[in-house]
Amino acid sequence: MSSKPAAAQLRDLARLRRVRDRIDREYAQPLDVEALARGANMSAGHLSREFRLAYGESPYSYLMTRRIERAMALLRTGELSVTEVCFAVGCSSLGTFSTRFTELVGVPPSVYRKQAAGATEGMPPCVSKQVTRPVRNREAPAAGPKLA
Repeated sequence: MSSKPAAAQLRDLARLRRVRDRIDREYAQPLDVEALARGANMSAGHLSREFRLAYGESPYSYLMTRRIERAMALLRTGELSVTEVCFAVGCSSLGTFSTRFTELVGVPPSVYRKQAAGATEGMPPCVSKQVTRPVRNREAPAAGPKLA
């Protein structure tokens, strides 16, 4: 149990929700934990601890998941290169983008682009978004045959 008064807990939860909503809205902008914390009138350390307690992952991890989710949608259309998608979703490093994409999705962005082309054709967007949502917290299945 938290030793904080209920009113303080509710205030923190409201701030955390605003931070999460800001990440959802502004994922393509240059966001970092310090900027998010300033916007919520919290220290970066406090924001990171409280966000992880509330949502099960760090603000940075949540931001990268949002970016990868959007990147998956852009890669499925096949209209942009992997590099263009990387920058369109707010990542400034192709290496970091590719590494995180592979961790969450299980395949590199270039492979995903080839495999996913047309995979959701004719599917309503709400269904497409659900079936293609990336797995969080490095839970992508390992490639290769499964051993008994």
